[in-house]
Amino acid sequence: MPKNALPRTITELRRQIETKALTIDDVRLDVKTRLDANKGLNAFITVMLEDTSKGKTALPLSGVPVGLKDFFDTAGVRTTAASEKFANRVPAEDADLVRRLRSAGALIVGKTNMHTLGMGTTSLESYFGPVRNPWMKDRVAGGSSGGSAAAVASGICFATIDTDAVGSARLPAACCAVTAFKPSYGRISSDGILRGEPVDPAILALNHTSITARSVEDVAVVFGILAEGILAEPKAKVRVGLVGNYSASDAMKRKFESGMPSIKSIVDSSMQVTVPFSEARFDPSGIKSARDAINERLFSGVDLIMLPTLVDPVPTVEQARRDGDQAVSPANTFFANYFGLPAITIPFEFDDQLGPIALQIVGPAGADLGVLDFGRRIQERRQPSFGGEATTPDGVPFHDGGQIREPCRIEV
Repeated sequence: MPKNALPRTITELRRQIETKALTIDDVRLDVKTRLDANKGLNAFITVMLEDTSKGKTALPLSGVPVGLKDFFDTAGVRTTAASEKFANRVPAEDADLVRRLRSAGALIVGKTNMHTLGMGTTSLESYFGPVRNPWMKDRVAGGSSGGSAAAVASGICFATIDTDAVGSARLPAACCAVTAFKPSYGRISSDGILRGEPVDPAILALNHTSITARSVEDVAVVFGILAEGILAEPKAKVRVGLVGNYSASDAMKRKFESGMPSIKSIVDSSMQVTVPFSEARFDPSGIKSARDAINERLFSGVDLIMLPTLVDPVPTVEQARRDGDQAVSPANTFFANYFGLPAITIPFEFDDQLGPIALQIVGPAGADLGVLDFGRRIQERRQPSFGGEATTPDGVPFHDGGQIREPCRIEV
């Protein structure tokens, strides 16, 4: 197949498969071509290329390339958490959401690389080698879901299923200029993450199963298939709280705030709010009462809040190795895990020196569709300034209207 023969959204891909304009074999070939072209990213630990549709093209994800963070158990396929300890661990059964993806007919590309045991935000530490950033080979991909963000940014996957305990899906998505959504706590099942292995109670309380994709639209498609429970409808008019006490370097803050006027047209009203960042901690005692109270405390006068995802420019590999496993700061993301709030990060701006700048939208618990709808509206109305013009240091087009134009090729 010629490069870029696949459409850019899940909805359009599904339409072309159902109308037989594309076959699932066509999609598999395209994915394999992109995998071969992007080996230098080291985005995958195990490649599966498993078509679970069984020939049924009308299933909701038939032919859609999906990756799984290598935290989620896959029956008969190793699940390693990028750890030497689990390098040969082969579970006997699927995680719950893997069963759902199989039932939906997804084309499971494989198990994405990650920071070992999810214990860092750079994805440099992995038994299977570091993940590389698709756009800036001298900078980290973020973590712990770095392989997933790289797989989506390079066009290998249309979506990946990830975990997010401190910002572990949102941070790499921001570093790689893609979209990641952490739903309200428990909205997507986390059953089957290293099933049978000992897990810190704090991780159980903080971890959220998340979705990374090229756009909010694609995230919403996958979320609709995996989500559990009754979902509140989004509001037509949105009152936005602009977080005044987020963390950011002066340069990042100036670049982020310079883009805010461009989205005023979709905001009904706005006011400044203060987030209780300091109350978020790894101690799960008292977390239930904190979550029960947060909607009234933080959202009594607003429907959603906005702030940057990243604190600093994406660090170089050299800098991250010097600064340690948390070199990509979760200072602006962790509170949403502690309080169990739905949060999405979307590409917002690009700067030649700073790299990607991402916008984070956070809603009250249960307002998952409201967060997704507002993020979609921003992506529809505001094209990042790098749209189709800026290139990576390798000369690869960065984005085109918020979507991937070319698979990235990095020589390591």
